[in-house]
Amino acid sequence: MGEVWRATDTKLGRDVAIKILPEAFAADPDRMVRFTREAQVLASLNHPNIAAIYGVEERALVMELVEGQTLAEPIAAGAIAIEEALPVARQIAEALEYAHEKGIIHRDLKPANVKITSEGRVKVLDFGLAKAMAGDIASGDPMSSPTLTMRATTVGTIIGTAAYMSPEQAKGKPVDRRGDIWAFGVVLWEMLTGRQMYSGETISETLASVIKDTPDLAALPAATPPAIRRLLRRCLEKDPRRRLQAIGEARFILEEPPEEAAPAPVAAPRREMLPWAIAGMLAIAALAAGIVAWRATRPPDRPMMRFSADLGPDAVAASRITAIISPDGTRIVYPVRTTANVVQLASRLMDQSKAIVLPGTEDARDPFFKPDGQWIGFFSVGKMKKVSVQGGAAVALCDSIGAGDRGGAWGEDGTIVATLDARHLFRIPEAGGRPENPLPKIDPKEQTSYRWPQFLPDGETVLATAGIVGTFDEANIVAISLKTGVVKIVWNGGYYGRYLRSGHLTYLHQGVLFGVRFDAGRLETRGTPVPIESDIAGNTTNGGGQLDYSRTGTLVYLSGKSNSDLHSLAWIDAVGKTVSALTQAGAVLTPRLSPDGKAVAMSVNGDIVVYDMQRSVSNRITFSAAANRFPVWTPDGKHIVYSAATGGIFWTRADGSSQPQRLFDARGTGATGPGSFTPDGRTLAFSQIGDGNDPDLWTLPLDLSDPDHPKPGKPELFLRTPGIDSDPAISPDGRWLAYTTTEGGPYQVYVRPFPPVASGGKWLISSANGAYRPIWSRNGRDLFYETIDGHIMATEYTAKGDTFSAQTPRPWCDPPVVTTGMLPNIDLAPDGKRFLAFPSEIGAGKASVHVTFLVNFFDELKRKLP
Repeated sequence: MGEVWRATDTKLGRDVAIKILPEAFAADPDRMVRFTREAQVLASLNHPNIAAIYGVEERALVMELVEGQTLAEPIAAGAIAIEEALPVARQIAEALEYAHEKGIIHRDLKPANVKITSEGRVKVLDFGLAKAMAGDIASGDPMSSPTLTMRATTVGTIIGTAAYMSPEQAKGKPVDRRGDIWAFGVVLWEMLTGRQMYSGETISETLASVIKDTPDLAALPAATPPAIRRLLRRCLEKDPRRRLQAIGEARFILEEPPEEAAPAPVAAPRREMLPWAIAGMLAIAALAAGIVAWRATRPPDRPMMRFSADLGPDAVAASRITAIISPDGTRIVYPVRTTANVVQLASRLMDQSKAIVLPGTEDARDPFFKPDGQWIGFFSVGKMKKVSVQGGAAVALCDSIGAGDRGGAWGEDGTIVATLDARHLFRIPEAGGRPENPLPKIDPKEQTSYRWPQFLPDGETVLATAGIVGTFDEANIVAISLKTGVVKIVWNGGYYGRYLRSGHLTYLHQGVLFGVRFDAGRLETRGTPVPIESDIAGNTTNGGGQLDYSRTGTLVYLSGKSNSDLHSLAWIDAVGKTVSALTQAGAVLTPRLSPDGKAVAMSVNGDIVVYDMQRSVSNRITFSAAANRFPVWTPDGKHIVYSAATGGIFWTRADGSSQPQRLFDARGTGATGPGSFTPDGRTLAFSQIGDGNDPDLWTLPLDLSDPDHPKPGKPELFLRTPGIDSDPAISPDGRWLAYTTTEGGPYQVYVRPFPPVASGGKWLISSANGAYRPIWSRNGRDLFYETIDGHIMATEYTAKGDTFSAQTPRPWCDPPVVTTGMLPNIDLAPDGKRFLAFPSEIGAGKASVHVTFLVNFFDELKRKLP
């Protein structure tokens, strides 16, 4: 064939194998056909048990470098123990099953083409003789089609390695997938016996032996289970019509626990007994079929049990994840409000009635278990932390970015994968440290967000939800390789996908929990999804689901309809009373009231829309659907600025009668956040990603001699700290700027003089960890802000000269509102008496929180999705 070299990919920093066709062979059309076909076949195959192709160069294939020995080496050393041989055989069967379903037969399966890594992972190699079963891979002259080898277009041409050919292949007859099944049987027999099944001094002698000699099943070790003997007998039938018809049947047998070995047969049955044996077998088969049909109408062996549990009056229904269950199903964890009016996590064993509050988990959200069930990861005020289920101090692992945490998963090897910036998945060691390279690599202008990860059984692939904020009902469930960053869509049209050890995938769509069979090795669904439960709370805005599974088959969930809180806005007053303000079709984000309070500008499905509250009429201002957000009104109410995903800040008329004009180019990242204008409208305060990954505060002077076409001046840096600086809000008198920063740790609200004064000065406003989004009242006496868990706080202030003084903040209303990360979600009416916000219905008005448990849920799935 050629030569294979070990090489280093200097761009990706990985070792690869390069298969090279030497120049002397380039003129040989047969070799070129085989070479080209192998590249095309491998490009169509993506399976963990098949060596992957990375690229094609001139007369060279860049391929996955598989470390380890070939299967031929341990076979040459002697018989392989049954407990070691069967896992290898199962993985070979999985690779062949995947190729066959793709319409590809290998045609050269042998121990030398199977590699075993040090971790026991099997890789099937060398598809150079592979053939497409259904149609050509490429059109053209069939005499040189890449689906064939050495012009093997006619009966009588022999392709493959003699000792592993099927009898029909050795005779030069057409070959289908049953030829691979024969070779699989030969390989498995050789693993168990430690010797070659067919051999001869010449190729002709070997081929003759394949055609004439009956496989010697009596040579199998006495410890060979009966099921494996039956499997080999089926695989090694010389007549392909009597042979095992699908390699997937072999995989099923190899996945079953081994039976006790039976002695090998010592003599063939007498011919006169054959009719009676056949009759007996038919009777047994008929009885078995009847039993299967009867069992299909019966309930599962372990019927599903449903019960509801009251978590007590202190329990709090979280906006994203309320209750989680330990992997072994013995413990649940959920948030409670303590006597100090602080939300913390509580742990409760299933056989006990009281929960234990875990210290150090103040303001915790979205918890997740370590696989051993002894530690809990969670997010709190700009940090990801862990705490032992036995109590003790919580340990900070890393920072989250912009309150962008959207779920975490803990792997068996100690790696934690979490969404820290509302978009990417990061890897963090369980001991803590700097988050590693974000996955996947996506364009900064792309709107897709990857969140709510879960490790798949291989420990190298993560399941996640990939979608756009506010529209997760139409999101993708994806599998992401932690090694390569490659993303594969496994289901379209749902969110909060979860893989279950029963071999199923569940996800939420339109308020219903669906289930579908799922092959975790191939990352493929099987069959048609079916609805499972219809009363599980979820949220199409953030893609979260109020459910969790144990490995033992228990589902725990919070009842309620799936909702998208960001379709509706309501007025909320100081006593917590809500009055509907508007309901807008689509995902609503970043609402901002006009100076007179009669209209609201907002982002709807990525475009800026202005809604007239008096006439109940919407006017679309932009038409790009490109994540246009952060609308800010000019003080006269005639114009709006906004941030665009295409990069920068734009200016346009509020009535939509002009084309948007770019005021500021945000270095192509689109990572800007307009905050507020000075009272005269001639200076805009905004945030922008700086030289690092954190935003800083800037101001932009404007020449308004032509209000419809303002001339921007040179941007000026207002504040840069080691942390995140955002939410710039200029006071009504233009003398102060309130903002959010993580300079000292968690998010806090501060005030500074505006413009900056030589004497400096800054004042801390918020009194609890996790506060952002300051909003000034127009009365010159009150300053509001929001806590990370959605509570609106208020403080009275006085200002004399260059001195600012604020009183202790107080809660302005209860219950909390729905938060949207670092995107603005509230605005204050001009009269200062009510807020425009997204109302939260989860847990509102409840004295206690109830969760539902479905025990033996996996058995129910197997019944509905056999």
